[in-house]
Amino acid sequence: MRTRTLDVPGATLHYEVRGSGPVVLLICGGVYDAAAYAGLAGLLADRYTVVTYDRRGNSRSPLDGPPEPQSIEVHADDASRVLAAVGGGPAHVFGNSSGAVIALELAARHPDQVRTVVAHEPPYLNLLPDAGHWESVIADVEATFAQSGPGPALAAFGAAMGMSEEAPEGEPDPELLEMFARTERNSAFFIGYEVPPFARHRLDADALRDSPAAIVVVAGADSEGEPAHRAAHAAAERLGTSAETWPGGHGGFGSAAKAFAERLDEHFAKP
Repeated sequence: MRTRTLDVPGATLHYEVRGSGPVVLLICGGVYDAAAYAGLAGLLADRYTVVTYDRRGNSRSPLDGPPEPQSIEVHADDASRVLAAVGGGPAHVFGNSSGAVIALELAARHPDQVRTVVAHEPPYLNLLPDAGHWESVIADVEATFAQSGPGPALAAFGAAMGMSEEAPEGEPDPELLEMFARTERNSAFFIGYEVPPFARHRLDADALRDSPAAIVVVAGADSEGEPAHRAAHAAAERLGTSAETWPGGHGGFGSAAKAFAERLDEHFAKP
């Protein structure tokens, strides 16, 4: 693994490169960082140049200034800059959760850099039939963070989302254990500065339908009924396709890493 840093407007990004071959970019969501993709990346690195990175404001990718509300557009531009630094595009891209939203925005904003996007449970809550309810939830989370801090805001968000927990496939390695120590700070940034603006981001269906990239939307077999699962199906419908069902739940890339690597390779190896 080669570890590098990249200066981008407003931040410095930590990124990692494994293997050789066509470029695959894995984009994180939530509070985790590149280390959570180590298992999946290792399973792909014999065939691909696998690139992982910590998103701005998280873990080893500090902002240049104080925390501020984030935007999917800026995070998509970060992904574009990482791809430009690595070269070898157009790339295959996988994103989970908010990382899936970023991956789709990357394809919309920078279509020449993207060959395939696999978007795993992008939480477009504003596409759901009960979108008004979710706007109220996000407003409540935003107010709770401002008034009471990250702990109560995370509790309110977690209770509303009702996501099931998943364990990584196999025993956690030292890299993953080190990541767990970084997630507390990431959690505060996530709930205060990512959740509200990310949840209000709109899917650019027109741009994606016009994009040359192959778009694959995925939902978890074990997350049926959860908001992100339902949102994945809603996003796929908006794009004129159907969501595929892959093993595991919202964190299936870790709990079913071998199966995910096989499914990704099936899509990425297509001519």
